[in-house]
Amino acid sequence: MSLCFILGVFPGERCINKLLLQGLFEKFKKFEEFSLCRLNFIKVSLCFVLIVLKFICEVLHKYLQQNSGLAGRHIAQAQLMQSCLAAVKTSMLVLQRSQGAVGAAPPEPLGGLLSCYIHILTDEEFIQAVQSTAGMAVVLLIRSVMGAGDEVASVVSSLLRGSTPGLDSAPRWLQLSCEALCKRGRPPGVALYLSHGALAMLGWKGSLPGPQWEELLLLVPETLLDLDVSVKESSTAMVVARVLTLWSGAALDCLQEETGLCPPSLQVALCGESKLQRHLLDHIYSHWEHPLDGVRHQTRSLFHNLLLLHRRTKPADSDPASDPYVVELTRSLLGLEWHMRGKYGSLGCLVELYGTEHLLAVQPRLPSLLLDLMGDQTVAPYASDLLERLFVSHKAQLSARESDWMELWHQIWVNPLLDVLCHTRPDQTTYILDYFLPKLLRCSPSSLAHMVHALQGAPPSRTGPSSSRGALGALMTCLRAARAQGVAAASEESLWGGLIPLSLLQQALIHKHDQVRMDALGLVCESHRSTKVLTSQEMDLIRHFLPPNLNSQSPGVRQQTASLMKKLLCRVKDSSQLLQKRLVQERRAEDQSSLDQYRAFLRWLCGNLLEVLLPGASFSKCLLSLSLLNLLSQLFSFTAEPGPFALGEVVTPAHAQNVLNCVASNFLEVKQLATSLLSQLPPSAVGLQVPETMLSVLRAALDLSTSTKPYDSVTAAHLLHLLLQQPDLIPVLLQCDPGLDLQIRPEASRSLILELNALAVVRLLLHRLQAELSGAEASLLQAAASFPLYGRAHCITAVLQRLSTECLSQTEQWTGLVSELIAVCYRMSDVVSPVVQSSSPEGLIPMDTDSEMSGGLQRILQEIRPRDSNDFFNSARELEKPEDDRSQAQTQRTPPLNPDGEGYRVTAQMVLVCCWRSMKEVAMLLGQLCQTLPLHYSNENEPTHPGLITEEQVEGVGLYFRQQLLQSRHRGAFELAYVGFVRLTDTLCRSGSRNLQQLPSRWLSEVLEEVKSSDPTSKLCATRRSAGIPFYIQALLSSEPKASSCSLLKATMRQLITLASPAADRNTDASTVPQVHALNILRALYRDTRLGENIIPFVSDGMQAAVLGFTSPVWAVRNSSTLLFSTLITRIFGVKRGKDEHSKKNRMTGREFFTRFPALYPFLLSQLEDAAATVESDSGHVTLHPSLFLLLLVLSRLYPSPMDGSSSPLGLAPFRPLIIRCSRSPVYRTREMAARALVPFVLVTQIPSTVRTLLQELPPEPGPNIQQNHIHGALLQVLFLLRSFQADSHRPLPAGSGIGEALRQRMWLASRLNSCLVTRGAFLDVLMCLCGTKASLLEDSEVSALRQTTLSILTVSELLTSDSSLAPLVPGNTQYLLSLAQVSLSASVDCPDLWRGVEQRQQLLDSLLRSPLYEVRELALEGILRKLHEGEGDEAKRRPLWLNETTVSDLTNMAVQERHQQCLAKVLQVLCVLGSSGELLWKDGEKTLSQKEVLIHLLTLSENFTHSVELLCAAVTLASQLVVALVSSDHQDPGAVACFAQWGALVCSCSAEEQPVEVKLMVAKVLVTCSSTLMTNPQLPLGFATTVSLWSSLFTLLQDEDQEVRDDASDFTCYVPAHLLSSDVAGVSVCPPAALDLGVGLLCGMFDLWGQLGAGLLALTQWLMGEEDGSDEDEAEEASCLDEEDFLFEKGELNLWAEPLQWVQLLHRHLCSLLARLGQNQAVDLDQLGQIQTQARAKLLASQQALDRLPELPQFCCAVEHARLTLRRRRAELVLDLLHGFQATGSGL
Repeated sequence: MSLCFILGVFPGERCINKLLLQGLFEKFKKFEEFSLCRLNFIKVSLCFVLIVLKFICEVLHKYLQQNSGLAGRHIAQAQLMQSCLAAVKTSMLVLQRSQGAVGAAPPEPLGGLLSCYIHILTDEEFIQAVQSTAGMAVVLLIRSVMGAGDEVASVVSSLLRGSTPGLDSAPRWLQLSCEALCKRGRPPGVALYLSHGALAMLGWKGSLPGPQWEELLLLVPETLLDLDVSVKESSTAMVVARVLTLWSGAALDCLQEETGLCPPSLQVALCGESKLQRHLLDHIYSHWEHPLDGVRHQTRSLFHNLLLLHRRTKPADSDPASDPYVVELTRSLLGLEWHMRGKYGSLGCLVELYGTEHLLAVQPRLPSLLLDLMGDQTVAPYASDLLERLFVSHKAQLSARESDWMELWHQIWVNPLLDVLCHTRPDQTTYILDYFLPKLLRCSPSSLAHMVHALQGAPPSRTGPSSSRGALGALMTCLRAARAQGVAAASEESLWGGLIPLSLLQQALIHKHDQVRMDALGLVCESHRSTKVLTSQEMDLIRHFLPPNLNSQSPGVRQQTASLMKKLLCRVKDSSQLLQKRLVQERRAEDQSSLDQYRAFLRWLCGNLLEVLLPGASFSKCLLSLSLLNLLSQLFSFTAEPGPFALGEVVTPAHAQNVLNCVASNFLEVKQLATSLLSQLPPSAVGLQVPETMLSVLRAALDLSTSTKPYDSVTAAHLLHLLLQQPDLIPVLLQCDPGLDLQIRPEASRSLILELNALAVVRLLLHRLQAELSGAEASLLQAAASFPLYGRAHCITAVLQRLSTECLSQTEQWTGLVSELIAVCYRMSDVVSPVVQSSSPEGLIPMDTDSEMSGGLQRILQEIRPRDSNDFFNSARELEKPEDDRSQAQTQRTPPLNPDGEGYRVTAQMVLVCCWRSMKEVAMLLGQLCQTLPLHYSNENEPTHPGLITEEQVEGVGLYFRQQLLQSRHRGAFELAYVGFVRLTDTLCRSGSRNLQQLPSRWLSEVLEEVKSSDPTSKLCATRRSAGIPFYIQALLSSEPKASSCSLLKATMRQLITLASPAADRNTDASTVPQVHALNILRALYRDTRLGENIIPFVSDGMQAAVLGFTSPVWAVRNSSTLLFSTLITRIFGVKRGKDEHSKKNRMTGREFFTRFPALYPFLLSQLEDAAATVESDSGHVTLHPSLFLLLLVLSRLYPSPMDGSSSPLGLAPFRPLIIRCSRSPVYRTREMAARALVPFVLVTQIPSTVRTLLQELPPEPGPNIQQNHIHGALLQVLFLLRSFQADSHRPLPAGSGIGEALRQRMWLASRLNSCLVTRGAFLDVLMCLCGTKASLLEDSEVSALRQTTLSILTVSELLTSDSSLAPLVPGNTQYLLSLAQVSLSASVDCPDLWRGVEQRQQLLDSLLRSPLYEVRELALEGILRKLHEGEGDEAKRRPLWLNETTVSDLTNMAVQERHQQCLAKVLQVLCVLGSSGELLWKDGEKTLSQKEVLIHLLTLSENFTHSVELLCAAVTLASQLVVALVSSDHQDPGAVACFAQWGALVCSCSAEEQPVEVKLMVAKVLVTCSSTLMTNPQLPLGFATTVSLWSSLFTLLQDEDQEVRDDASDFTCYVPAHLLSSDVAGVSVCPPAALDLGVGLLCGMFDLWGQLGAGLLALTQWLMGEEDGSDEDEAEEASCLDEEDFLFEKGELNLWAEPLQWVQLLHRHLCSLLARLGQNQAVDLDQLGQIQTQARAKLLASQQALDRLPELPQFCCAVEHARLTLRRRRAELVLDLLHGFQATGSGL
């Protein structure tokens, strides 16, 4: 019933009063429906309006009274807030429709209504939506009473100011009511909501009624900007931003076309140069990086409106180039850092209003700059939006002015894009493809032809570096984007096929780079018409693509492949339906042919995907194959019924067994997909309906549920899920456990079968669990070793998750079962909780209650006690039965027997894992029960709600979680209990029970009181970061609805911050523990992302507590304060987004920081004053303020902005002298932090003067009272300021800055006159900053003179003269010499052209290389290496002048005589670069070394320094270059040739799986570069055996787990001579699986070329056979060893990518083709073949026997052994098959 209906039926005040008396107003809370009768309501009299308003006033009073009694009931509070909002909106609608008639109304009803509005405005418990609406209602009521004259604006202005003088023009009753809003101490939000109301409820279009309106218009932004610095909540900041945008819109309405009607004073106040605009721009710069998207969006809209305001105040001047305000604003924005996201939106506004050419005139490189930024995910969306605005606007400007504009537009926007696509790494162009390219094609579809023409004109395979996609990849990318955007019309669908040969598409489908393959696949699969028939070519391309691409490690590639294949299969499905319909109607032969092709393709796809699921298949291949098979089952189904495709006929029992094997995978995703697929496959193939199979699977599941390996219980849960769907499961359960009381219902529905099966399985698991629990209560050790409890509980939870608990039919049985489950959970917890709640759970083994075991347990505890190492966690100890005679303790011991008669072993690790995982499963099970089961509850005056779990049980579960979270010490236990508790709190808040709704607030108050009290009897954990206490409070607070007023969070944070803050009256031990708890809890809450922006208002208080906590004398408080401080730094500045600790991506401008956290301004300033007062080095005593480092760390995270001004009340100037004083600290680190912290407090324009002032304070000459700490601090500040200026301004220092002169006057600081090496080094660093780069900050004349002075200092420095007085242990010696070396490197290597004195430069370089200090030599070598790498791209460039014969001789001499490993590695890397361009002349002193001596030296280095990765890689690379040079030369050293085999063995050893990734990457590059010279050389220069071993190493690397290693190894196809490969893959980088296939085929071809077919056949057969000899003794020993090492966390094979079965099948296929080439004249060693055949037969027999000995379903109980034996058997089978084929050729054995 709506209010409108009531008004229509009872039109009178008496009836309304009657309704109020009867309480019927509760029935029409939906006041929004009142708007339905707005048209009829216009004709209602004033009397009737007052009756309705009185009624609404009564309703609001009722709601306000109810609100005070709903504390803790968040859902009810949220509903009440919505009702209040509806009531206020309805009253506003009544006032609006009254057409001002209420102006003459009596004050009683209006005054009451206004009082309700004011109560809502001033009560902070109301949500912002209600308060904001109340603010609008207040203004609307005032306007309705007083009209639209100047007096209204006066009254509203007074309310905004909070002053009463302006209320005189209002009626008396209105004055009295409004005085409540003018009281001091009113909430700051009142002015905000009234400002919103003034803008929304008053009319601003056209001319203003009077001067008071103009004053009000200018007062609103002033009021809002004053609020801006005091706002804490992000939601309030959002309202401020929205109201400011609303104000700018109102100001624009005042400046509509009739500008003359606007007062001149208002125009001046709103123009760009005005003070108001500057303040608003300050607000924009402070908020455009705000965490809330809404604030950033509103900020951008405000900036756009401000530009419009400026333009409308100056309508005559339309050219932006002549407007100094616009030009300076544009330059300032372009000068900002590009990581600032707000910059892009502001530049977009400039483009929108002034066009692209305006920005290009200021910054011509803008398109390239933005494209370079597209690799950064954080700014790519913003950069792409700006790019779109730029090229769209530029296109419009050019097309309006020129006729042949397209070429210029392509040159500016398209060509840079193509260059980036061709030459940049694909992973760095992802966002260009996602954001930029589609927008460009939408803007200019005709540009596609330009792209295709430009890319086809470049070589498709070798464009750009090897890491780039090249022209082929770029072409695929552009075509795919064009097709996806519909740029290629239907008539042009053959565009890609017509312009691109099929061979290019095939190359792209197996390209090395993932994105190229995905683009090519998308080109094949995507189509705008889902009914477009697939061609045979497209299906062939899929056949070409799929086999080598199934095994992709990249999750993104797998996801894209599955998505694109889904599009293709949907096309098949939709087009096949069209073909069938058309076939019925027209009977065309080509339609039947297409359907036949579809059938063949789908059957091939299904069979191929099922066949690759072999034992040992990689995770990635299983995942993608199962995903595609599930897609096939969804679209086409695997039913055995006859159909158009009949995919069920393809599935064989062997295929189904392969899928079942995947359930045993260690990866959860594979288990889930395999389980889902098995339920879709034909039952006849799966065979689970057979009772014997069902019984074996059930037994396997039950065995796995008691495994000590945690992932086995997950496998058991999935097996049980498969069994739940079987109708005949209950008889099998009875066969497994006859004691169960189960009912068999032969005729039942599918849902009932699932429920009955689930009930039966849970009963079986519960029965077993209860029995095992009794054993665990007697002996926890035996339970941990033989039947850990967590597996059963996990399976019970998993079974319950499969049920729809809302519609269960067996309610009585479920109710009893739930009670049993809860009781069992409590029993489990009682058994294991002593371990996880102990003070040191990691090594605890509890005593058993069995007295017979106590003696043995004492020995165990003694045996596995910690011995300062971790091996006792991994070394198993057998539990022994105590002998009656203790004298026999030293005799041979046997492990005790479990009830099955088997011995068991236990470690502390096993006990701990059993306990904390049991706690986890108990939490999960209890959380599942509380969250999913219907609740049985009753409220007052309401009927009882039936359910399966009662209120008492839920509250008991909550008390259990409280105990575990507050008392558990083990992190795994309380973290997972937290997950279950979160489920419970979610249930409590959303339950219908009023008692349960109030539990979270009650529990929260109780735990806070316990934290405060610090009772000695409390069991709260004060160590381990308060253990589970923060998690407990987190769960309770996160249950509070986000849309509420967050009263619980606010009250809790206030209490915690009070506890965490130090106080004079709380310095006792009793106050320390609560303070530590409070700090730890605050840290957890600040880290909790679910609290979102609601926690931000308390960041300032938390930072103060953390900083003050450092002053505590208690270590625990300081430690917790450190953790809290670190969390707050991350919360404020964001997660670290780069390797650079001081990157501006994780920093903030000073303006933004203090605007968002204004309370920190006075706090940091006062703390810094106190800290700076303690910094005094003159006394000789070091006084370190505890908080100084933290203060400087926070301040150093800020950085200056070119947009900063001095108008902000939070000015940064007061900090500057304090930070400068901190640089005098005697602590080196403090001085460095002070220098870094000074930078954000100096404007860019003030840096030159500040630097000059700091330099002038330095002593001009040596003296007795010099303070070196002062000098060093000042020099560090000068250095950081200069670096900041160099990075931000991108221009030299202004002329006449005086910096160069000040430096020259104090050059003695860099000379020997200065006795302090630290300050000498710092002064040299300053000189390096000014003189060491090509783009100097000083003028040319100044920097030239400074360089000469510096060079003269270098020539007399310790680098060139031996000075015995400079001992290595002198403080600062190394640092000083490194600073010298930096300047010397600049003069001799980096930019020698800028420094005069050739002889001095060469002398400096020689001295650096011969320095006795290894750090100097290493720095010099790094500089040389960097310079050589910079010149590698310019092949025509000659060797640099500084690299003369003397330097090369020094380098080769160092390579022989250097003893420091890092320096030796660097010099070898330098020689690698030099050796790649020509032959080196090696010298050892005066002796010239031969090639043999060099090679032997390098090989010796490689063998002796295998532990040094960098040195090993450099030595092997250099040796490989030498070997290649020797093979290629005409005159070979015979002695060196003899070392080739040693080099080959070294390379092979470096390619082993256990080698570091860096070493394998080096070997891959070596093998790739020498593939044409050594591995495919027809002359076999290394010999047959060594060459084959190199090929074997290459194939090993192509199967390595690291993707980068595989990709580098696959590049060999680009270096092999083109005539050895087919034309479609020659010179093309292909993916590793395709490269592996090509490589084996190429090796077989090389055998023929070398005339070694027989030897090659033997070599590959040995590879196929494997390295094992197959003896039964070794096999048995290996199996025994495997059993011994099968510990709790057995990792198994390290390589998760390699697939041994696929590899041996690939070898077998190529061997068969090799066998076909073998002629009669090719010699084969028949004796060796005979030995291989004998070994293969023995291995086949032994493997089969071992497989037969394994238990039933071995893939589940002993998966590793089963996979190993299966591989051994398959190897032997393939070898015998190959040898049978050899016999069939007539060769015989």
